[in-house]
Amino acid sequence: MPRFFFDLYKDTTVTDDEGQEFPDLQTAKAEAVKQVRKLIGGLVVETGRIDLLHYLEVRDEGGGVVHRVEFDEAVTFLRAGRPL
Repeated sequence: MPRFFFDLYKDTTVTDDEGQEFPDLQTAKAEAVKQVRKLIGGLVVETGRIDLLHYLEVRDEGGGVVHRVEFDEAVTFLRAGRPL
């Protein structure tokens, strides 16, 4: 199975040196969204804020960026049940 790496870009850059194996890019993309949602949840608990300029990049085994998830793409913000 191919290995994908998830690098976080925000106040500082956190580079994933271990990566994870997934059967394909689609599965790695879904995992990236899950990771961003977890990060957002942690930020809200810790700081009460979300910086929507943060993002996660997915690299393949060759080091090429194959996907990018912006924080604001991973969640939908609602007010009274309607998207903002």
